[in-house]
Amino acid sequence: MALLDEQSLLERVLAHVEGGTTGLSDGVWREPVVHYTSPERLKSELALFRTLPLAVCPAASLPDAGSYLARDIAGVPILIVRGQDRTVRAFRNACRHRGAQLAEGAGCKKTIVCPYHAWTYGLDGRLRGVPDEHGFPGLNKDDHGLVPVSAFERYGLIFVNIEGGEGPSPVLDQMGEIIGPAFKVISDTVREVPANWKLIAEGFLEGYHIRHTHPETFFPRQYDNTNVIEHFGSNNRITYPYRVVETLKDKPVGQWVARNVVTSVYHLFPNVMISTHPASIGISVFEPMATDRTRVHSFIVSDMTDTEKGRYVLEKSKELIAAAKAEDRFVVTANQKGIKSGANTHLTFGLFEGAIRHFHQSLAEAIGEP
Repeated sequence: MALLDEQSLLERVLAHVEGGTTGLSDGVWREPVVHYTSPERLKSELALFRTLPLAVCPAASLPDAGSYLARDIAGVPILIVRGQDRTVRAFRNACRHRGAQLAEGAGCKKTIVCPYHAWTYGLDGRLRGVPDEHGFPGLNKDDHGLVPVSAFERYGLIFVNIEGGEGPSPVLDQMGEIIGPAFKVISDTVREVPANWKLIAEGFLEGYHIRHTHPETFFPRQYDNTNVIEHFGSNNRITYPYRVVETLKDKPVGQWVARNVVTSVYHLFPNVMISTHPASIGISVFEPMATDRTRVHSFIVSDMTDTEKGRYVLEKSKELIAAAKAEDRFVVTANQKGIKSGANTHLTFGLFEGAIRHFHQSLAEAIGEP
């Protein structure tokens, strides 16, 4: 399916608002609870992750030559760096001497120096220096550079493919440059959530819960259970209108702009959510750690940091989003506890939850399940 253009999307949104309708799936989906609790299923999911180009951070996380970010991706330590030539590269985060991890967190360096014995690598991964090199007779530096993995910079994001060489699917071109060059990283946080990664992802993919989960945050500003669902490849876009969207009816169609009247959540299969807001864009990356534990990397980027008014609006937006995320964590943690009760053999997703259905169908197909 091709994504709707901005005008067509807003027309669809207004039709739902005026008709009291929402996007519907063509069937109910029942997902086995064992898919949330089975270590073998998680093992298959992580194996899949390692073969796909995964979005790991906004490109703005590496603003300068020498900027680096160390992350575990599908259980594999990876080091991502921006070279002197401005190209983003990724390597397995291990020294070629004794295998020590080379870096943690994020920062900026001219060279990569192992903390164990100070073997030194260039930003291109080449081995540049070995202390007391005479102790390693016959060492060929060209054979001992950092082990590369495929990295790509697209759509204002950085993708890493650990075991494959292919970049992001061209189907993502429909998003355009979703995070433009004017956007800066204003928040970069990591949190461990005691829940399966798929439960966290599901909370982004439907508006059926807005009234009851977000009564003081999103619901006063948005509609309950009113959204447009689109699939593109294995990915989703779910668009949630604000109540101010109705003001568009008083303007010529050619003046309609989506940014201030809807939030669109782009689900980049399998584990990344990009949420557009009037003052910012949020990126959430889910890193499974166990069947009931997920590390969530959250970034907020904005192009409204240059004026006092923009910074004020941005700060208010951050406060609202933080409060809503806390509500989501409460619910998803309760969901995880409920799964362990044994009450259900399957979770049931109704017609309002078509993006979740598409997610599970795509995941099962990618893993190779019948």
